[in-house]
Amino acid sequence: MTAELQGQGASGDAREREVILRAEDVTVRFGTTTVLEDLSLDVYRGEILGFVGASGAGKSVLLRTILGLVPKAGGTIRLFGKDLSKVDDEERLLIDMRQGVLFQQGALFSALTVLENIQVPMREYIDLPRRLMDELALLKIELVGLPRDAANKYPSELSGGMIKRAALARALALDPDIVFLDEPTSGLDPIGAAEFDELVAKMRDTMGLTVYMVTHDLDSLLTVCDRIAVLGKKRVLVEGTVEDMMRSEEPWVKSYFRGKRARRIVPAEGGSRER
Repeated sequence: MTAELQGQGASGDAREREVILRAEDVTVRFGTTTVLEDLSLDVYRGEILGFVGASGAGKSVLLRTILGLVPKAGGTIRLFGKDLSKVDDEERLLIDMRQGVLFQQGALFSALTVLENIQVPMREYIDLPRRLMDELALLKIELVGLPRDAANKYPSELSGGMIKRAALARALALDPDIVFLDEPTSGLDPIGAAEFDELVAKMRDTMGLTVYMVTHDLDSLLTVCDRIAVLGKKRVLVEGTVEDMMRSEEPWVKSYFRGKRARRIVPAEGGSRER
């Protein structure tokens, strides 16, 4: 791995844990512009990884490349131990069913109700009776903390926080092993963002999820992420815990975590605390 640091995750030494997602020497180009070059990153089962970097650095590009929405020019991406460029259609289908995605701004279908939005993955990948799909969708609605009467509302009738929760419910529709979150707290007020972070942590703890979170939210990085990876110069510059970020002398990392608008983190037994 090319990162400056490899941190100790919440469950022990990261190197001893199961790798659920591995990117090796990934390169992505748009025309003559290279966005990512020889990027490598591991994501471990059961962790919440915060993926951060400057605007335009390529965070969402890597996410979309992992999802197969953007082609790579080189390198290997393995999910659940499978090289995604070598799997057949049947294997790809099974892999897709084990992952959920929450796109930035939620990306709910405006013409569908919340219930129908949550049922989209069910309709795409599995054949279930309508009544069973309704029951499962209602369970997901309750799981993410929405009231049952939200089921028949359209996205235009929801607040920003409710949209995020509905989108998360859709991402969880097939009980995935890994969930990809793209700027999940953007557009939310501080209270709503904190509640969403708590929800993500709860889902990880109760469902055994692995969470890959692209974010600019410093609070999310400090409060719910087990490990942080920083993208810069077209690759992962630094990875590790919050404490590792605080010790890093990489200029962008230093500015982001120890700059004028950053919180002050001081060591404490069993982790870190803010003041």
